[in-house]
Amino acid sequence: MHKVEYIENLARLDVNRELRRGVPEVIYAEGKEYDDLLSIARVALDSKNKVIISRVKREYIDSLAKELSSYASNVKVSKRGRIIVAYKDDDANAVKGTVGIITAGTSDIGIAEEVRLVAEAMGCNTITSYDAGVAGIHRLFPILKDMIAKDVDVIVVVAGMEGTLPSVVASLVDVPVIGVPTSIGYGLGADGIGALTSMLQSCTLGLAVVNIDNGVGAGAFAAMIANRVARYKNNR
Repeated sequence: MHKVEYIENLARLDVNRELRRGVPEVIYAEGKEYDDLLSIARVALDSKNKVIISRVKREYIDSLAKELSSYASNVKVSKRGRIIVAYKDDDANAVKGTVGIITAGTSDIGIAEEVRLVAEAMGCNTITSYDAGVAGIHRLFPILKDMIAKDVDVIVVVAGMEGTLPSVVASLVDVPVIGVPTSIGYGLGADGIGALTSMLQSCTLGLAVVNIDNGVGAGAFAAMIANRVARYKNNR
């Protein structure tokens, strides 16, 4: 369960991570050269069913996705989220928990797309609704009504600025809520500090918070919750 795959002097892949934890291999692309990313992804796909590449430079995305399609049967891409997921085979035995994803603003969608692709890579269904912040709070209620009707197992709320939306959502639903502060903002709350502080100091119970712009972490956390719930539902 602890096999390591060595790639020259570039990387050491935790080959059995997905078997052990349910989380696929994630290659963080920031600071890596194109050839290094391709080499690591190819080796990962030799021993794994899928690989996630996050924070890909925009100028790399099309070429990298095209090259990976030679090694994978399905490649999902979000240019806005700068993320690629390459699947060697479709996973017919996926658990299929359900994750709801909401953003406060259009500027938060890139991080939400990280959440979506990671959760889907971990076998979840996703329901997304973007641009529903508290500046027009009436937009939120039909979204939550729909997600609850579809029996979501967890809701991820992505918000910048003052970061209020996750607290509001958590006060209205009986499922776990994960808040993701984004670096959208200005002045005293610039770079996501204001949103992070607001979420961490929320008086609403049932809200967990990840780091600023951490869509990958939120997606993995949400999928672990949703898949655990789905296994329980399937075994009742």
